[in-house]
Amino acid sequence: MRDIYREITTLSDKDYFMIYSRIKNFTFPLHIHPEYELNFIENGTGVQRVVGDSVENIEELELTLIAKSNIEHGWFRNECKSKKVREITIQFHPDLFNSQLLQKNQFHTVNEMFGKAVNGITFSNDTILTVKDKLYSLTDATQNGYQNGYAVLKLFEIFYDLSLGSMRELSSRSFHGDGDYDFNSRRIKDVYDYILKNYNRDIGLTDAAQLVGMTENALTRFLKQKTGRNFIDALNEIRIGYASRMLLDTTHSIAEVCYECGFNNISNFNRIFKSKKNTTPTDFRKTYRNMKRFF
Repeated sequence: MRDIYREITTLSDKDYFMIYSRIKNFTFPLHIHPEYELNFIENGTGVQRVVGDSVENIEELELTLIAKSNIEHGWFRNECKSKKVREITIQFHPDLFNSQLLQKNQFHTVNEMFGKAVNGITFSNDTILTVKDKLYSLTDATQNGYQNGYAVLKLFEIFYDLSLGSMRELSSRSFHGDGDYDFNSRRIKDVYDYILKNYNRDIGLTDAAQLVGMTENALTRFLKQKTGRNFIDALNEIRIGYASRMLLDTTHSIAEVCYECGFNNISNFNRIFKSKKNTTPTDFRKTYRNMKRFF
């Protein structure tokens, strides 16, 4: 395993959340912690965000939610020219919203959002603007000793507003190898379980359709409706997640990673990897290895 700094946060068992506001100095390394995190950045154009195997440059405004413990993440100066990058970080316990609350009809959008945030989600600029003032207000209130139940209700309001907005998933779920996919459909679960078990073999839509008793066209429409992906997209996403992990955790050559993850030739692997990660496998490995890592 790669050496990743484990952050010891100041969040106590008796508090719902902690909030930190500062001018970012970019000295903190890639890290993990058991708490969930909502991270806001302003004046961050060119900053590099890393969440799992997602490595991207951010824009002026950035808001990312990580709703799973111990996913490596960090923000690095990279190409950013601003000297005053403002950051607000909210860390909270995984049981901030308990399962009973999330199952209520009134919180179904929040439940869906946290399901997507299992390996990190980032919000659109328009969505960020709907909560930006509330984030600053919550920060000012807590810094002035406003740490009672109203602060928790304000945080709930922020999460509810975010759940109604536009968001995009970041890290590949297969990067952490837990197969944590939930699309509220037995057939979709069966298809993803099949891909996870056989991603390194030569499999196709015909195999999956036979498995769940559907025609190929019907399964294609059903997958698109439920997940926003067709079968090949789902297969490639899982393969690229496993490939990303191998690139970081092994000394295997690019060719070895390619074939062990089910791709049939290197040029196809490089093309799909770049389309998913906006970088080549070689540069992805180099970027990660150049980051600060500590125990």
